[in-house]
Amino acid sequence: MKADEKSFLLELLHTPSPTGFEMPGQRVWAKYNRLFADDVTCDSYGSTWSTLKGTSERTVMLEAHADEIGYMIKHIDDKGFLRIDRVGGSDAATGRGRRLRILGDKGEVTGIIGNTAIHLRRDELGSEKAPAVHDLWVDVGAANAKEVAAMGLRVGHVAVYYDGPFELAHKRLVGRALDNRIGGYIIAQVMKKIAAQKKRPDFTLICLNAVQEEIGGNGAMMATHRLMPDVCACLDVTHATDTPGIDSNKFGSVTLGGGPTVSHGTANHPLVVERLMKVAKSEKITIQHEASSRFTGTDTDTIFHTREGVPSALVSLPLRCMHSVVETAHLDDIEANIELLAGFVLSLKTKDSFHQTL
Repeated sequence: MKADEKSFLLELLHTPSPTGFEMPGQRVWAKYNRLFADDVTCDSYGSTWSTLKGTSERTVMLEAHADEIGYMIKHIDDKGFLRIDRVGGSDAATGRGRRLRILGDKGEVTGIIGNTAIHLRRDELGSEKAPAVHDLWVDVGAANAKEVAAMGLRVGHVAVYYDGPFELAHKRLVGRALDNRIGGYIIAQVMKKIAAQKKRPDFTLICLNAVQEEIGGNGAMMATHRLMPDVCACLDVTHATDTPGIDSNKFGSVTLGGGPTVSHGTANHPLVVERLMKVAKSEKITIQHEASSRFTGTDTDTIFHTREGVPSALVSLPLRCMHSVVETAHLDDIEANIELLAGFVLSLKTKDSFHQTL
């Protein structure tokens, strides 16, 4: 990873972009893509895409999602404590004792999610359960609701965890919002790589960084209806199941550092999957396989059935500790995803068809 690429990745990861409020991160992503894309634009809700013209009118879309999980202020009591609700799949069980960045009208406000000391909970420890989200309370240093308002905070403001990215040994990248800010980084690097080629690709390349995946894929659905690519490869994270306590009989076997995963079934078009596997073999990229027996749980589910259908497939980055502040990815997997998706785009020829035949 070059210095400028790492700087872009770290800025993406630092920039709060909770679901429904993604524009700060989208501006970072767009600024970087303008360095090599022919065009960068966004729609009314903020889904943003960059375009690199090919030699034909046919289009391939690479898609990731821009939003991250977080919280929203739901109530402010007379003593100045905030009550919060989840934005996306935030895990209230890991919330106590965390620092928050609250995005208020006057800028960011730092808060903490309170944690009653273990000494005062001793009598309840035997029957204690993980807190529900409405049990969490936030302290921003205010003595009453008036002081909270003076900070520029009200009901409806959003927050993300304060934790930023760092590296562990042996190429491990750790932090909040790797799901799926890392996907936005990867598709940007694919476009940068292809733009540097002497020859334009046959297919026009569209890289879509969609909003609101964490609440059902709304952004991908709207943008796909507008862009209608001929073929699409979606990129998200998937659960690395190689940590203690995860049963592979239930959740499959995916290893951190084992390469990208390719999903099979439901939204994943067999011919697109076949092409991805062919590219991986020719480029000597090790891949892993996942089953999608009912749904993928990603934007692929909203993209593939848009209008008359978009032949699509899901490629995923193995991730440990998803939806936490210690999400963990492997740098080798990130690079392998870039190589696989770039190879996929460059493999496409004008005559290629991903329509089933009788």
